[in-house]
Amino acid sequence: MTQKQSPINELHWLIDMVQTIEVGLVVLDRHYDVQLWNGFMENHSGISPSSIRGKNLFDKLDYLPAAWLKQKMESVFLLKNRAFISWEQRPYIFKFGNYRPITGRADFMYQNVTLLPISSPTGEITHISLIIYDVTDVAINRLQLKSANERLEHLSQTDELTQLHNRRHWQVSMQHEFDRYNRYGEPTTLVMFDIDHFKKINDTYGHVAGDKVIQHVATILKQSLRDTDYAGRYGGEEFSVLLPSTVAEQGLHFAQRLREKIAATEMHYEGFNMSVTISIGICGLDPSITSSAQWLAQADKALYSAKDAGRNCCKVYQQQ
Repeated sequence: MTQKQSPINELHWLIDMVQTIEVGLVVLDRHYDVQLWNGFMENHSGISPSSIRGKNLFDKLDYLPAAWLKQKMESVFLLKNRAFISWEQRPYIFKFGNYRPITGRADFMYQNVTLLPISSPTGEITHISLIIYDVTDVAINRLQLKSANERLEHLSQTDELTQLHNRRHWQVSMQHEFDRYNRYGEPTTLVMFDIDHFKKINDTYGHVAGDKVIQHVATILKQSLRDTDYAGRYGGEEFSVLLPSTVAEQGLHFAQRLREKIAATEMHYEGFNMSVTISIGICGLDPSITSSAQWLAQADKALYSAKDAGRNCCKVYQQQ
């Protein structure tokens, strides 16, 4: 009578037949000691099956995320169900170098891993199998596509000259802040400003100098912002800033500091020293403002009040 083969012996036969396949196969016992280590694992780790068989996987490869991986394995032993580890969840389990020339920019092999329970004839889960798939090509292509999409999204939202938000994206942000105020009552202040006598700069020094001045002002503005603030180039020499969690009085303090900093900073261009000033209008949200367009119009009115007052000053919108 032929003796019935154990699952482990059957697995050894299977591995003998598929030694050359391009997947990694590892079998561990209940103590995480290695029972099987196929040719793929040997080729990419440099560790021979004979030198690792019977050794504890986590002692032999001390870089493995032991606590995290053991938790995954224990769930397989306990629930008797397979588990999966995606490269998006963790780029790799085994620290194998990338050997593919097409994706040579990757430093390591991206991996998907399947954990399978192996049961004895009595139904007890005595071993666990790890199947390691090289998914470097898929991962790199997806990451490159994601990076390209993020770059395109950034370009679609950014003013090329100043690297601030462009007008369209800034207006979307303004609408979000207006909606947030209506929902939660969180104070938000809008600041609009433009560069005084900008046409004179263009006429005197040329449009390239005008662009340099705009970039100069944008740089100082970016240095003055908090992480939560939104700044945009509204058009031409006009800029706009959203100050979340800020009432109009606090917005006035921000505007005064910005105005003073710009007025005190000289810009050098082709042997010329230039300094510019800005006029600023400020409008904090309140219940009387019923739309983002009205909010913007009131900040604009405050800006024109600053111009009428002689420029190089700040004005807060006052209800007529």
